[in-house]
Amino acid sequence: MNRLITILFLGITTIIMQAKTDNEQLTNEARAEGKLACTMPCKEKEDESQIEALYRVMYEAMVAKDTVVLNRVHADDFVLTHMTGMHQSKQEYIRAIAGGTLNYYSAEHEQMEIKVNGNHATLTGRSRVTAAVFGGRRHIWRLQLHFNLSKEEGRWYFTSARASTY
Repeated sequence: MNRLITILFLGITTIIMQAKTDNEQLTNEARAEGKLACTMPCKEKEDESQIEALYRVMYEAMVAKDTVVLNRVHADDFVLTHMTGMHQSKQEYIRAIAGGTLNYYSAEHEQMEIKVNGNHATLTGRSRVTAAVFGGRRHIWRLQLHFNLSKEEGRWYFTSARASTY
């Protein structure tokens, strides 16, 4: 009798483990194909990935002086606070890039810390940026930008930034 119970127990355990494995595989496949909504941690990871991509796109646009992209990634009320304490509106900032007051040549991203809270987030990015700004010489800056972001209609936008070195 004990042997029969042991065999039944092992058989049931095997069936349960296989069903769990099959369910996890199907869930992962459905999520990958976009057929299954993400849970909260999955959604936060998607937001973090979008924000990281936005940071990289912003720097590429700064180097290329791409005002269309810069306008798209920054909220209309965006304000940049430079390390000197000077404030620039979105329009002033983009004009300074397009006009050559702020010249960016390259950026190597070293670290990004992203925190998402619903439709708001913060990003602290550390990048080695080659730039010549406000008439100065070309220099490699260890630039840290602390951003606030908002999500509207499914898209993230930079709402403010504070620059410093690290």
